[in-house]
Amino acid sequence: MLLPRPLTLAIERLPVALVQRVVDKAFHRALQQHPDLFDRLGSEAGKRFCFAPTDLDFVFLVHPESMSIHTFRKASTPMADASIAGPMLTLLALLEGRIDGDAVFFSRSLSVTGDMEAMLALRNALDDCSFDLSRDLAGLVGPLAVPFQRVAEGIRHRALKGLA
Repeated sequence: MLLPRPLTLAIERLPVALVQRVVDKAFHRALQQHPDLFDRLGSEAGKRFCFAPTDLDFVFLVHPESMSIHTFRKASTPMADASIAGPMLTLLALLEGRIDGDAVFFSRSLSVTGDMEAMLALRNALDDCSFDLSRDLAGLVGPLAVPFQRVAEGIRHRALKGLA
C-alpha cells in the first residue's frame, strides 16, 4: 500500500532539515524505548543501512555504531553497505514485525541490495525489539499522546489491510 498522494506531495515539499529533525526525534525516542536495539548486530553495527521509501523522495541512512540517522533527498543518496527499498508503509510494517519480510521480498514489493549478512543481522535485531510505533512515538506529543496513538493505530490497521 502506498501513502496517499496528497500526503506524499505534502511531505516531499518539506525541507530536508525539517524532516531530519522529526526523524531524529523519532529515532532517539525509539532508542530510548528499545536501548538494546543494536546490541545483536555485533560487527555489523559499523555498517551503514539505507532505507529508501519508493513513494517518497527521501532516504534514511542509519549507522548503528554511532546511533545516528541522516535524511537525504534521493538524488543525494550516500553510499551504504546495505539498502532496502519499498513503499514507506511496507517499511514501517517490517520495522514493527507486522508482515512477513520474506513474503514481501519474494513478491518483489521490496528490493534489498548490498551486504545481505548485515541486513539479516539488522532484521534479527529488529525482530527482537517488539516495536509498536504508535505506542513508542506517542510520548513525543505530550498531552496529545492518547489521541495520537489512536489515530496512528487506525492508520496502521488500514495500511495493513492494504498489505495483506
